[in-house]
Amino acid sequence: MEIWNKLTAWFDSTHLQEQIRDVDYIRLFTNPWFIVPFGLMIGYMVYKQKWKDIIIIAIFVAVWWVSGTPYMDTLLVKGEIQIEKILPVIFGGAGAVGVVIYLLFGRSD
Repeated sequence: MEIWNKLTAWFDSTHLQEQIRDVDYIRLFTNPWFIVPFGLMIGYMVYKQKWKDIIIIAIFVAVWWVSGTPYMDTLLVKGEIQIEKILPVIFGGAGAVGVVIYLLFGRSD
């Protein structure tokens, strides 16, 4: 348990959650220093027909985008989880994890 406490203290000290929440994704996807290498990577994956990798990247980008929507801000009200709002998030996350696990381990190319 001590290792877990140290790990969570280190994670909290990095302020990674705040950095992810404060990302301006509109500027990120219009910044040529990001979009050109990202586009080249996707283009290369299309050329090599690595559809599995493209789908996994699309899932991660979609999860990142959804985590910044105003809907996610309404999941907690006065420190209490709103069960009617958290259930779609849980089932959507389980579905995304299921698709990624299937793509990684379920079949071969």
